[in-house]
Amino acid sequence: MRTKIANWGNYPYEDADEKNFSLLRELREKLLSSDQGIARGNGRCYGDASLAPVVFSTLHFNKILDFDAAEGILDCESGLTLDAILEFIVPKGWFLPVTPGTKFITVGGAVASDVHGKNHHVDGCFSRHVLDMDIMDANELVIRTSPTEHEDLFHATAGGMGLTGIITRVRFKLKKIRTSYIHQKKIKATNLDEIIDLFEKYKDHTYSVAWIDCLKGGKGFGRSILMLGEHAEPGELPAKLANDPLALPKKRSLNFPFYLPSFILNRFTVSAFNFLFYNKMFQKEINNIISYEPFFYPLDAILNWNRGYGRKGFLQYQFVIPMDRKDGLVKILHRIRENGHASFLAVLKVFGEDVSFISFPMKGYTMAMDFPVTDDLFPFLDELDKMVLEYGGRIYLSKDARMKPSMFTAGYPNAAKFNEVARKYNPGRFSSTLSKRLQLHS
Repeated sequence: MRTKIANWGNYPYEDADEKNFSLLRELREKLLSSDQGIARGNGRCYGDASLAPVVFSTLHFNKILDFDAAEGILDCESGLTLDAILEFIVPKGWFLPVTPGTKFITVGGAVASDVHGKNHHVDGCFSRHVLDMDIMDANELVIRTSPTEHEDLFHATAGGMGLTGIITRVRFKLKKIRTSYIHQKKIKATNLDEIIDLFEKYKDHTYSVAWIDCLKGGKGFGRSILMLGEHAEPGELPAKLANDPLALPKKRSLNFPFYLPSFILNRFTVSAFNFLFYNKMFQKEINNIISYEPFFYPLDAILNWNRGYGRKGFLQYQFVIPMDRKDGLVKILHRIRENGHASFLAVLKVFGEDVSFISFPMKGYTMAMDFPVTDDLFPFLDELDKMVLEYGGRIYLSKDARMKPSMFTAGYPNAAKFNEVARKYNPGRFSSTLSKRLQLHS
């Protein structure tokens, strides 16, 4: 079925032949009758990683195969979404070991992007919790891989953007919880120095993330709100929640019904939003008990929120720089403020240690910003790329739609090693718009 598809940023679009399957034999048949293509889950990466002239949709390949309730081990097909997993595991006292800011991604997508969350400094990326997985290679053979079996394929697939083969099955370890609620602490920081000090002070908290104002100057430069979280214990719950401590959140969602005109998003409207968002929190610190959904997935409550950036779409720019290069974070933020490109969403996190082929995180500060697509955005992001590289950083492939090959190879020191493994298992069969743009395994 030919259709025009885009990922969550609504940029770029690709005219694609979308092939669905629900059984392995159907996938083999689709592969045999197709040229180059790429696996595609729910399309919630932001850039062009799961776009190609041919895409193999995993959304109907979404069964739970086995669940060990005592050990918290889930075995499932790759098209199962985190949303469906949460509905199954939370009432049984388990949670995802790592989750990104949306629950509407597939397990295969979580591995291919090697997603990180608010707990990376403690628990690492998603792949750290994968026990084993199956991958269909370029010869339609299913290979069982794990950290000790075909380990080169395992580590290249984690963060490999689907370029080593099609992930078909994933078995991973869950996190034990006693309630479905989060003990949240929110702290206002008056500037960038204070938020960095707060991250250090609360580094032992399991979950941490900060909203940051990229446009404020002067003494309030980098003002932020830090959000910390721990899974709540039954004794912490108020009486009205104590009777059902593992209750699923009630289904509540709004829908963004149309695309906003692009002129609405500008420096002045974003500055006004930032002022209101920062100042609606009157206290210096707030402690409360909330459901896991508003803590982990605040934007999932607004369906189609990506339409708010207009029909031209948007780019999410996420970079990481080493922990000892705070001066780079300051310089990049100053450049964003000077240029005036406005981002409603700007988040700052701290990563822990990580070693991989082309998985994104490294020990350091990571910042993500959403920018509406405009004619002058691309040269500006090229300028930011040079600054990120100057300070020893790199860009997240799962969010990218415009980085140049030289930026990728300079930012990812194991790129050549990844290409070698990818060619071994995938001699040109699986490719995407991203892989052609970045000249991966070519």
